[in-house]
Amino acid sequence: MEMNNEMKINENRDIFAKTCSSIINGVISFFVILLVMLFPLIYHDSYFDILETKYRVYWIFVVAMLVICLVLSLIMLAVDFLENNGIHARTLFSRLLPQNWRETFCVADIAVLIFWLILFISTFQSEYFFESIWGNEGRYTGLFLLTLYVASYFVISRFLHFKDWLVELFLLSGMVMCIIGITDYFQMDVLQFRGFGGIHPEQSTSFTSTVGNINTYTAYVALIMAVSGALFATSKRTHKIVWYYFCLVISFFAIIMGCSDNAYLALGALFAFLPLALFRYKSGIRRYLVIVATFFTVVQVIDWINQKYAEAVIGLDSLFQIIVTFSGLIYIVVVLWIVVAALYGFNRKSEMETDIKNQYFVKGWMIFLAIAFFVAGYAFFDANFCGNAERYGGLGHYLVFDDSWGTNRGYIWRKSIELYRGFSPMHKWFGYGPDTFGILTTNKIRPEMVQATSQVFDNAHNEYLQYLITIGPLGLAAYVIFLVSSIIRMINQWRKSPYIIGCCYAVICYAVQAVVNLNLPIATPVMWLLLSLGMAACRRKES
Repeated sequence: MEMNNEMKINENRDIFAKTCSSIINGVISFFVILLVMLFPLIYHDSYFDILETKYRVYWIFVVAMLVICLVLSLIMLAVDFLENNGIHARTLFSRLLPQNWRETFCVADIAVLIFWLILFISTFQSEYFFESIWGNEGRYTGLFLLTLYVASYFVISRFLHFKDWLVELFLLSGMVMCIIGITDYFQMDVLQFRGFGGIHPEQSTSFTSTVGNINTYTAYVALIMAVSGALFATSKRTHKIVWYYFCLVISFFAIIMGCSDNAYLALGALFAFLPLALFRYKSGIRRYLVIVATFFTVVQVIDWINQKYAEAVIGLDSLFQIIVTFSGLIYIVVVLWIVVAALYGFNRKSEMETDIKNQYFVKGWMIFLAIAFFVAGYAFFDANFCGNAERYGGLGHYLVFDDSWGTNRGYIWRKSIELYRGFSPMHKWFGYGPDTFGILTTNKIRPEMVQATSQVFDNAHNEYLQYLITIGPLGLAAYVIFLVSSIIRMINQWRKSPYIIGCCYAVICYAVQAVVNLNLPIATPVMWLLLSLGMAACRRKES
């Protein structure tokens, strides 16, 4: 009888725990749906307040999620003490004891906690305390927003029961956003943001879709491209392969028609690092070649569009223009598709479980990457220090690094390092304060900056340099370790779910393009969200 009573008590406790977990998961899932579906598409007054609108919507959603989860958790703890003598609460809190940290926290968790701690110190040691909290003199990426990133990471990665359809919804909303961006390339202005008192015609090509600036737009599209590309390369079901391939094609069109130079880095990251996961399998090699062939086909199609509808489209004026004017592009496209057809004809068994795992192709690709980086490094040295930029043709413009490089990024990067060298010891360790870069440049170099560039920089246009200046080398190191350790964990777990690898490569593409881009509460929150979803999927598969 006593044994039956004890079994009944344990069963009731399990039911209670599962019920609590299900309720919290439902709340988190609801807000994740809002973030992946509503957040990228919402706007208020054209592009005039797009940053403020996205920022406001994001923090309201996340704060609401955190508050509701906290209130429900307190209620559940109270019920647990009343009904179960607090057994679940004691188990939960025991995991926070130092002797259990190794089991409770992974490297990414520890790194992001250190990142937040340094943010806190940086804010309180800054001469601009209020501005450091809210980022109101910059791009709203102060302590408040960064704290929401960290808090949402822990809540989503630990308490969300990851479901595949959350990533599918991200792709669905992404397709809407990309298609609007493509219509903007054709100057159709379906949202009427450019007419009827919209933005000035001279600035119209710098803004697109429901995102705003083209640099931010292509950073967001890079996330979509990475997820759809990785899922296409690893999925096994035919209908999903077709869907992911469609998303990939649309994202290729969107990122090229976005006309932003940071797209090169995101594309380079995808093509450079995707083989490290795919080349272990024959089907992975075939899918990768399909992706490459599709990309060059899209570039060729855009060239044809530009020629036929020259008056209707914005046109390309970046590195893609060099690619489309290459006379041998059509031959490259034809050869790539012939190779793809030959590989599929040689071995019809394309399912990954029928493949033989082989590390030789991966090692060969790593050697190829090493050679490619060496050649790029030599070309950079040759163009800058030997004065031979002309031998590289149109690429010479990108190889020569001076103050005008990257729309004056060269200037602000150089001045950022000079400003950092003049910091006090405390600021050298913990930075000037979160998102206070604009205050720093305004106070120190505004006249020189305007005279040299005709611009006022309130951001370093390099996320890592921005963090170095604003939160110091310790905060930057913690952030980089957080990203790298999260990527490593997702790579180690991706065979358990293709959605993990999709989230993983989204983070990789974002991290690479961030070298020349801004940290804004538009694409950045989505990167943190995808990273959190990937880590939630890892924990789900591990448990």
